[in-house]
Amino acid sequence: MEYIFTLKYQLADHDSDLDALVERLGAAGCDDALVGVGQPGRLALEFSREAGSAEEAVRSALVDVKSAIPSARLIEASPDLVGLTDVADVVGISRQAIRKLMLTHRATFPVPVHEGSASIWHLAEVLDWLMTRGGYQIDVGVLETAKVALEVNIAKEGIRHPVRSRGEMELLTA
Repeated sequence: MEYIFTLKYQLADHDSDLDALVERLGAAGCDDALVGVGQPGRLALEFSREAGSAEEAVRSALVDVKSAIPSARLIEASPDLVGLTDVADVVGISRQAIRKLMLTHRATFPVPVHEGSASIWHLAEVLDWLMTRGGYQIDVGVLETAKVALEVNIAKEGIRHPVRSRGEMELLTA
C-alpha cells in the first residue's frame, strides 16, 4: 500500500548545500519524496512510500533520512497536528459540519492539543472518534499514517522533554 506523510527537519549550518542534500537523500532511498526547503535551515520531505504498513513506511523513511543527513533533527511527522479545516478536508465534509460535531459532542469529542483562537487536535484521535460514530468515509491508510505520525511526535517530544519523576507524571494525568 502507498502511504503519504511528511517529515520536517531542522538542518545543521554545515548542511546548507541543497543540491548535495537532495543527491544524498536520493542515494539513501528517499527518491520517493518531494523535497521542500522554503525556510532557511529547514527541510520538509513529503513521502509517497510503498510499504506493508504505515509504521514500516514512516520508520524506513526516518532511517533513510538519518543515514543521508545524520545531523538533521526531526521537527515533526505529519499528518498529526490539525485544525478543523484540515480534518474536514481529510474526511470530505465541510469545516462547519466538523465544528458542529465538536460543539454538539463536547463531552466526547477529542480534547485539543492546543486550545485558542486556532485550536489543534491530533488527527488520529479525531478520525478514531469519527469512525466510532459511523457514517463517515475514513481512509484507513490515512488513519494508520496519522497514528504512526502521532507516535513518532510523542517519542520525539519524550526525548526532548523527559518526565523526571512519577510525581510529574501524576500531575499530567490528574
